[in-house]
Amino acid sequence: MLGETSSKNPRISHVSISTGDICSEFGSSSDFANYTVHVPPTPDNNPAPLHIALQDIDTGSSYKDDDLDQTELRISEEEDALLYKISQPLTRVVKISPIIIALYRILIFVRIVSLCLFLFWRVNNANEKAIWLWGLSVICEIWFAFSWLIDQIPRLYPVNHATDTEALKARFESPNPNNPTGKSDLPGIDVFVSTADAEKEPPLVTANTILSILSVDYPIEKLSCYLSDDGGSLLTFEAMAEAASFAKIWVPFCRKHKVEPRNPESYFGLKKDPYKGKVRHDFVRERRYVKRGYEEFKVRVNALSHSIRRRSDAFNSKEEIKALEKWKNWKVKVEEDQVKEPRPAIVAPKATWMSDGTHWPGTWTVPCQNHSRGDHASIIQVLLNPPEDEPLNERGGEECALDFEGVDTRLPMFVYVSRQKRPGYDHNKKAGAMNALVRASAIMSNGPFILNLDCDHYVYNSIAFRDGICFMMDEDGDRVCYVQFPQRFEGIDPSDRYANKNTVFFDINLRALDGIQGPMYVGTGCLFRRTALYGFDPPDLPVETEPSGCCCCCFPREKKRSPATVASQPAYYVDVEEEDQFDVNLIRKHFGSSSMLVSSVKVAEFQGKPLAMGHSSIRGRPPGSLTCGREPLDAAAVSEAVNVISCWYEDKTEWGISVGWVYGSVTEDVVTGFRMHEKGWRSFYCVTEPDAFRGSAPINLTDRLHQVLRWATGSVEIFFSRNNAVLAGRKLKFLQRISYLNVGIYPFTSVFILTYCFLPPLSLFSGQFVVDSLAPTFLVYLLTISLSLCGLAVLEVKWSGISLEEWWRNEQFWLIGGTSAHLVAVLQGILKVIAGIEISFTLTSKSSGDDEDDEFADLYLFKWTSLMILPLTIIILNIVAILFAFCRTVFSDNPQWSNLVGGTFFAAWVLVHMYPFAKGLMGRRGRTPTIVYVWSGLIAICISLLYVTIKNSELNGGSFQLT
Repeated sequence: MLGETSSKNPRISHVSISTGDICSEFGSSSDFANYTVHVPPTPDNNPAPLHIALQDIDTGSSYKDDDLDQTELRISEEEDALLYKISQPLTRVVKISPIIIALYRILIFVRIVSLCLFLFWRVNNANEKAIWLWGLSVICEIWFAFSWLIDQIPRLYPVNHATDTEALKARFESPNPNNPTGKSDLPGIDVFVSTADAEKEPPLVTANTILSILSVDYPIEKLSCYLSDDGGSLLTFEAMAEAASFAKIWVPFCRKHKVEPRNPESYFGLKKDPYKGKVRHDFVRERRYVKRGYEEFKVRVNALSHSIRRRSDAFNSKEEIKALEKWKNWKVKVEEDQVKEPRPAIVAPKATWMSDGTHWPGTWTVPCQNHSRGDHASIIQVLLNPPEDEPLNERGGEECALDFEGVDTRLPMFVYVSRQKRPGYDHNKKAGAMNALVRASAIMSNGPFILNLDCDHYVYNSIAFRDGICFMMDEDGDRVCYVQFPQRFEGIDPSDRYANKNTVFFDINLRALDGIQGPMYVGTGCLFRRTALYGFDPPDLPVETEPSGCCCCCFPREKKRSPATVASQPAYYVDVEEEDQFDVNLIRKHFGSSSMLVSSVKVAEFQGKPLAMGHSSIRGRPPGSLTCGREPLDAAAVSEAVNVISCWYEDKTEWGISVGWVYGSVTEDVVTGFRMHEKGWRSFYCVTEPDAFRGSAPINLTDRLHQVLRWATGSVEIFFSRNNAVLAGRKLKFLQRISYLNVGIYPFTSVFILTYCFLPPLSLFSGQFVVDSLAPTFLVYLLTISLSLCGLAVLEVKWSGISLEEWWRNEQFWLIGGTSAHLVAVLQGILKVIAGIEISFTLTSKSSGDDEDDEFADLYLFKWTSLMILPLTIIILNIVAILFAFCRTVFSDNPQWSNLVGGTFFAAWVLVHMYPFAKGLMGRRGRTPTIVYVWSGLIAICISLLYVTIKNSELNGGSFQLT
């Protein structure tokens, strides 16, 4: 394995200015500059003071440190600036105004005190006239206070982090004593893109995402892209082949002219002037040529479905003719020779054919055995080979449409992957597909860092990868398990009617967690440390801490050091005696039977370390150790990669349990991040300008409700599983634990929200209120609580950068989701726990509406779902109740105006929150679907019967009784 020696001394006996193989001694006999830096080993592997020998290349004369008085050392200002940059931290904390934070915490304290006093007053001042109304309201209010508290407390320490990509470049890509050629010393990144359905996730969208990844500003030889097609679709495969072909002109064009964003669909759709700031004379001509090429590319991709169908029909017709001829020959033989041979099939299978005239091994258009969505072979196709180690420059000429002289035209490696699926196996949805990519990429490229993206989330900021690596390569970066980027969305209506942007969550909740132990993992736009995904503990754990997980069993550990993990163990510090004693069977239990996969773990761990600088040199890797080229990809590696993505490979292993993405939950992302934080890892939140990634979100009400339902159901599953934060270990910080606890609890708030939304109609129909009268004490408490909430909202807007409208939209949809999707999620979660009923969900469609002239056509599309029943009922009941109570009070001999005002206020509070839902029911230009009238009529009948019951109860004695 990488860096292992037979002695306990580090291998770094000499660090020279070379680009030798990292598997060899770090250094070589050939020097590429006029000085050499010797780093003698010390007992703790901490470099001693440097001994610098300057050698004149022409004369051969040398000058040692003792003769410095006789030597004139001239260091230019550029060298001084470079040395200064190298020593600078790669990340820094951008402090929020202390005044804002102080006021924010004071308001939280004021609201907590106000809530406690208010609830104490409410409990001690019961409304004897309507004890049932008072009891329900008090229970709901107590739960609301608890729910608000566990959501608010983790926001006490919000921070902003900023990165310094110039310092990263100076440290890893600028000429220096350890890297005189300035070749990149950055670690590799494997990018995972996942798709599962070519109909709901159009291949053109996926292709644009791939093109944006291939053109990012990151060392080409250090970047690899993997597409997981869980549907095994030939349409997706051929679309990716087209994208790989178009990338040969798109990627160099982006590098030459530094265009942004590097998603061609988004770039050519920009409404701003594309020529602003461009000074090259050939930009207009080349942009016109590339745009024409992209339009042709779109036509080819959009026509692929038709082309595949026509091609398959032609080949199938030939096969049917052959089958018929074979059957006729068999019939003649039987009649003439009376030979008993098996009867051949008359009808050939309706296969899906590739362009080379062979059967597609994945899913066929007409499914059959071994060729359906849940039953097909493993597929790995390298669409773009690993690039050469040296830049490739192409000269242009008068006959060339594009002049790429001086532009590196190499492309990162791009691999299409479709894991094997067979009946009888649980393939574990997206989590299983991600784990298959982890294993395949470990064998083919083994980047120490993994970035996962959804197929509709493209790279909007070409240097975003460098921003993420800054956190990983900074001081103590080896304790960082992942860097989460915020999710930003395009195509959302300007008012964001259904809070699709989720700005409160991404810019308030996650930013606040960044000041504790780090943000949660939210599914896409996350840069992982590979060894953290493998389930290892972070380095430098306390000595008294017992090692947990598989690490102490899988790999040998150094003596007299506390951590027993790969992540905490220097790759070049191993005891051979211990190496001979560890149990190979335990390694296979965790990672499987692939020896290539197991051997790649140590390599990934070493390459993912920050540089050995300062006090972190004990855990760091030597500078210049990653400047060598990687080994070429051979057939044996590809064959082994195919083997590790088979459906049986995970049997009797820890994949999905303690290794990789965690199985067993709809929200596998949150659970996976939770497991890492539980082990003591740290994560960071990286907000860039411009946005790192952008994607699409459902703007239709029905799709939005189903999306929220899926998230809430996953949260309920977490609550009833061992991933509940209450059961987490000691390494999870208290406030981080509270935040994860809120993730599992928030769907249960829907029960109390629903009850509270029905209290205003019940209050108005019965003529009673939650309190005996609108006493000054009640109004003061209510005013204090409301004003403190408004104050907190203003301050959150101040330190997070969101708008008040976005905050208000979140509040509105919190009520809409609580009365619909969250309640159903609770019921589904309970059914799964009690009866074992599995929950299935469909993919959210990434395709746009049919109306191409209207960008927001989907917003007005009405699709009925049962999730709308309860919100619709609440709206109608509250409106009718207000009208009923008003009429009754006006025509009453003894009007109770205080009860009317109180009930109407809370009913109006509910209706204001429900306004986006009601607007969504109206569709475009107020066209109300027929189904709304049907349900409204049924509910109106129920309300009439309720009114009759109330009148009868009044005649019988004035008490409200439902009979």
